[in-house]
Amino acid sequence: MAEIIVTPQSKLAEAIAQYVPQKIITLVSPDAQVSLPVTLSADDYLRLNFNDITEPSDGFVAPEAEHIHAILNFAAGWNGEKPLLIHCFAGISRSTAAAYILACALNPALNEHEMALVLRQLAPSATPNSRLVALADEILGRKGAMRQAIQNIGRGADAFEGSVFKLTL
Repeated sequence: MAEIIVTPQSKLAEAIAQYVPQKIITLVSPDAQVSLPVTLSADDYLRLNFNDITEPSDGFVAPEAEHIHAILNFAAGWNGEKPLLIHCFAGISRSTAAAYILACALNPALNEHEMALVLRQLAPSATPNSRLVALADEILGRKGAMRQAIQNIGRGADAFEGSVFKLTL
């Protein structure tokens, strides 16, 4: 079964060592410094630079449709034999949104609300970035179901950073 691993940046090296992912997605602010403890080919690594914001704001880079397309196109090259790892700074918002988006994209028949509940169970602090989810909802033609499902689970538990978790597809 295909697995998506979500981790905060502080636990990136440990998660890579434990899960040995086939592909890695980094979702960080434009000025973030990230050192991968492994060397990956360009086909197996995607870094997207945008801030963890839900509305455009001067001086910040908001998530846009191009970011969703990049995530979806990158995941299209994943065969699922080894995990796909996603990380952001805290492992709470951008990375959990990307994991949720990929779960919905890779399983078109998946019930959006059930997946949101699974996400909450696996990651009590998960607060998926609502802008990323809304953009993906539109791109994937989910007619508001993804956005509503994430609204329904609400804000996750307060935390400085999330814990590493595995989402089995």
